[in-house]
Amino acid sequence: MITKIKKPLKKPDQVDQALKAWRKNRFRIMVCIDGSDASYEGLHFAAQLGKTPECDIILTYVRQVDQGMRTGGLQARVARENMMEWGIELPGIEYLEKGLEILRGDGIETDAWKIETSHRDVWGDPLGDNKVEYRHEDGRSIVLKLKTSPDEAGGILDQYELGPYNLIIMGEPGRWRGGLRSNLNAGVAQKVAMLAPCSVLIARQAGINNTHGHLIATSGSHHSLDAVRRHGVLAKYLDEPVTLLSIIDSQHDKRNVEESLAIAGSMLEGIGTKVHEAIVEEGDPAKKILEIGNHYSLIGVADTGKSWLKRFILGSVSFNVMGQAKTSVMNVR
Repeated sequence: MITKIKKPLKKPDQVDQALKAWRKNRFRIMVCIDGSDASYEGLHFAAQLGKTPECDIILTYVRQVDQGMRTGGLQARVARENMMEWGIELPGIEYLEKGLEILRGDGIETDAWKIETSHRDVWGDPLGDNKVEYRHEDGRSIVLKLKTSPDEAGGILDQYELGPYNLIIMGEPGRWRGGLRSNLNAGVAQKVAMLAPCSVLIARQAGINNTHGHLIATSGSHHSLDAVRRHGVLAKYLDEPVTLLSIIDSQHDKRNVEESLAIAGSMLEGIGTKVHEAIVEEGDPAKKILEIGNHYSLIGVADTGKSWLKRFILGSVSFNVMGQAKTSVMNVR
């Protein structure tokens, strides 16, 4: 039975601003579901984080505008208003419900949580955007979001703007283009990884099964050290040990890199993250990260800070690792 949560009436702009301000103090994870087995892998990462009071998980399925709802506005409205109460299988709802069951299987029980449903008109579509939110008394929430958009990647990025989010999790992509080809025919995961303002995690089955903890690649730069800190917080909540890795061009760089690794290790230990070891390797950065990182549950790579256009045209080490790794990879922004 659904319990409607009554809230004070406010103007839409007041509600949006207040909500976004409140969300900035939360750790918000968007898990993108498309019905494929690969898209559910990231839920296991999300479930471990979702047991903390500061975390919200938003399961998002993007359906194309007017997909399967051409039978008339009245039927669409009735279906929308009763999509959970009556168990009506709208396009994508079954995928979101399966995702919720996976979270429950991982220990997030929502049976006693309060439930709120809401709707937003978009694109002139009879169904629009819809969500069902499960909220725990400690502040946590699990949201099932049925998002309407002309295309999947655009819908995911639009959903970020409604956030904001700290992390977007996607399943292993069916294709990942390199170089200029990425500009012409990139898949959904690759487009989101290129354009999302927040960190993006590509979850792979091998990563879920690996037990070697997290590998964080760092160049020692200020930008890279900030990414190490961000990843370190995640590793702490996941109770995963961290191995730090730096790649050098020659042995002349080794001393400086070892000093920066010591700084990074002290920083991580200062926030309570377990540091297993620090490694220095010489060679091609992407190849070395892949060679070593594929034995870990998650590889962390810092975003280069390049504009999305440069990432399209020039690529980057982090981008190459995301596409070629056999394990899970997080591009930290």
